[in-house]
Amino acid sequence: MAHFPAQPLTQLLGSNGPVHALTYSAGPSTYILTGSADRNIRLYNPARTPTATGAPPTQLIQTYAAHGYEVLALTVSPDNSTFASAGGDRAVFLWDVATALTIRRFGGPNGHSSRINSVSFAGEAASLLVSGSFDASVRIWDVKSGNVKPIMVLSEAGDSVSCVLAGDGEIWAGSVDGRVRKYDLRCGKVVTDVIGSPVTSLKKTKDGRGLLVGSLDNQIRLMDAETGGLLKSYRAEGWKNDQFRMRSCFGARERWVMCGNEEVEGPDGQVIVWDTLSGEVAAKVLVPGAAAATTKRVGPDGVMKDRKNVISCVAWKGDGKGDQWCCGGADGAVTVFGSP
Repeated sequence: MAHFPAQPLTQLLGSNGPVHALTYSAGPSTYILTGSADRNIRLYNPARTPTATGAPPTQLIQTYAAHGYEVLALTVSPDNSTFASAGGDRAVFLWDVATALTIRRFGGPNGHSSRINSVSFAGEAASLLVSGSFDASVRIWDVKSGNVKPIMVLSEAGDSVSCVLAGDGEIWAGSVDGRVRKYDLRCGKVVTDVIGSPVTSLKKTKDGRGLLVGSLDNQIRLMDAETGGLLKSYRAEGWKNDQFRMRSCFGARERWVMCGNEEVEGPDGQVIVWDTLSGEVAAKVLVPGAAAATTKRVGPDGVMKDRKNVISCVAWKGDGKGDQWCCGGADGAVTVFGSP
């Protein structure tokens, strides 16, 4: 089995609360963007050398402050000029990266009525934004026009929409009602696949034929994106995910499947790594310091709960093609890993 890059390279500090969302920038993925419970978004360059102990970390490039509530979701445009964020404000914020100012806010009377769990760019040249909310709806917003009202509202979900994924003329939405819905916007059709447990995470393969589905039943599924058939199931002894949203991802050109562990014993957090093809556990990576913090997370019943040792989000550099990855969670630090 191929070697997995599990060497901690650096920690990105500055957040005053749990990290709920993180993503690499587009293209060469030089930067890491994080969204936190402290209502701020931070842009880091993990390659920059830290300063002496006690000095501000030089990896922090910019802080984006406009949210009044926790930041739960991030998405970056393909040209890295803009990004969108969302969370407890019930609005989608569109940001200019260079000026650190909001360009537009999508919401208001015609927007979501509860927190937004997920957001994704869509359309040609990132002309659309798609958002999924605790109000059980998916809304589509026109980025290029001056209209802040949604151009479409999708209301088929029976419970909170926890994750959305946009493709070429298609939108995927995962819900706490235990279903993944595929919307074909060209034909006006919706196809529903029943998972049976609350869905928390969605990620498509590069060829578009596979869909990685995270759910609250201690299992991650690789499904056929066209038929909804199960291709592979990922489980692990000692791995738990039945209470909180944990975002999984592919790594190393889809060689690996990765997800944080909801609860572990000992001083560190943990990320579980599976071989995508075999489904076998390839590595259990310790995340230094994550267990020192207690975080409040929203459970499937919508109630805030305390949980230690949570690594809730993972991301791989180069959208799965690079040689570096990072994770974040309860203690507010983002740990960057690679090969020694």
